[in-house]
Amino acid sequence: MRIKKNEADPRVIRTRRLLQDAFASLIQEKDFESITVRDIAERATVNRATFYAHFVDKFELLEAKLTESFMTIINHRISGHEVLNEETIQSIFLGVCDFHMSLSTMCQRSYKSLGPVFEIQIKEKIQATLLSFIDKDKMLSSPNAQFLINTASIMLSWGMYGAAYAWNNEGRLMSAETFVKQTMPLVMNGAKELLG
Repeated sequence: MRIKKNEADPRVIRTRRLLQDAFASLIQEKDFESITVRDIAERATVNRATFYAHFVDKFELLEAKLTESFMTIINHRISGHEVLNEETIQSIFLGVCDFHMSLSTMCQRSYKSLGPVFEIQIKEKIQATLLSFIDKDKMLSSPNAQFLINTASIMLSWGMYGAAYAWNNEGRLMSAETFVKQTMPLVMNGAKELLG
């Protein structure tokens, strides 16, 4: 059974960082499927009980690592943006491309199998990021407005994720900047309801 820990405790933060760093180094050496909790604990120089006090299993550790990595990239890209406009959407899209490049570099051996594993969580983070720029009064103006904004944000987040995944998976035939610039007209067609 996992012990509920104080997430702000420096020891908890340090131990979680040790485990995530150990995992990050192992994923560069081995396929995700062949990494065990014992491998992670040994690399982090902690025991398995300590691992289980912080994570249920290696999947939860992977999810935490990917989510943290994704949000760091996105927050860097949208820093300074205050409203949802074409430039903000372009920055988010570039962040999604950055994330896929980072993931495929970090997990060279497992990228194709790992990409889809946490696809839903990453799409939800993209959607939440888009919605964070939407005026709450606009969301609450009517049930229909809320439905359309929510649906548009889902379509946009899924489209950006899928396009960036395909771009990376197909060998990045052009830079992320060129790819995003060329595909922005398509993205903006899907964003009309959000920009309203």
